[in-house]
Amino acid sequence: MLIGEVSERSGISTRMLRHYDRIGLVSPSGRTPGGYREYSEQDVRRLFHVEGLRSLGLSLNEIADVLGDLSFSPAAMVEQLTARARDRIAREEELLRRLDRVRASGPDAWSDVLRLVELVRGLGAGTPSARQRLALSLPGGEDRDAVPLAEAALNEPDPNVAGALRWALARTGDRALPVLVEALDSPDADRRRRAVAALEKIGSPRASAALAGAFRHPDPLVRRRAVLARGARGRADAVPALVALVAEGSDDVEAADVLGLLARLHGCADEIAHAVAGGLAGAAEPARRRLAGALAEVPGPRARAVLAALAEDPDRGVALTASFVLRARHSDDRPPGGEDGESGAGGEGGAGPRAPR
Repeated sequence: MLIGEVSERSGISTRMLRHYDRIGLVSPSGRTPGGYREYSEQDVRRLFHVEGLRSLGLSLNEIADVLGDLSFSPAAMVEQLTARARDRIAREEELLRRLDRVRASGPDAWSDVLRLVELVRGLGAGTPSARQRLALSLPGGEDRDAVPLAEAALNEPDPNVAGALRWALARTGDRALPVLVEALDSPDADRRRRAVAALEKIGSPRASAALAGAFRHPDPLVRRRAVLARGARGRADAVPALVALVAEGSDDVEAADVLGLLARLHGCADEIAHAVAGGLAGAAEPARRRLAGALAEVPGPRARAVLAALAEDPDRGVALTASFVLRARHSDDRPPGGEDGESGAGGEGGAGPRAPR
């Protein structure tokens, strides 16, 4: 076949066919009676091999190496092409993420777009120190920085940079809350953990409410931090889970503080004492000691009765903790009206010292 016929049947331009010929990749090996160069069946087969390899992403030099080396390993070539394709996809996905961040920030002018592109590129800098410097140098209160900062904080592996990003993000207010709330359900555990940390750092009423809403989350870390946020917002339905955290020793100091807050400010003292009494059944010594200490800031006769029973606990550490808490309550609590039906220095209602742990 002459070059024009090959071009027509293969869809490859005559210009590309001449280029293949010029570099020696596919050259017509025959001659017509009139002296024109002619592609043989073998030449056409080689041409389609070339096009097939090009479709896989090989360069013309790589194709020449493959076709010229009979010992070339197809498996190695496929592995190389796979790695190259993954790298290309990763770059495209990163570009897409950057564009999404810029779009989500709602730029109104080209200057806004250019600034956001510069910010996104800076947040993706190769060294942690550069990313940290950028986060710390940002002016506060820029709403349009919120989404790029949130995405950067959710993806940042370096703890120092992550802290700087959360600090910068908190200065933008609540603008990034939808991104952070969505990340709570991410299949990536690290991304969920970073979303929790960012919501806690923002600390606004809306951020705390968003985190508190995840108190039934399947991820234990998200669930623990959400229970703490829910209790801090005065929700009594967090009491059983908070008592469980104390018993388990997971965020137990914070859980005990939140229980004290619920008891003193939200009228949950009896409910907490009842939950602690229930949690003592079958609990090991360390859990009983922590539960006794958690009652230090819980006023009322029910809490005192639970502590009195624990003061007789067969384990000396538990008994000493409960006895200490009882003495502290009698000596230090100063209620304004005597919540136990008592008045004066012997009443209970304020926060006493924390029992030794």
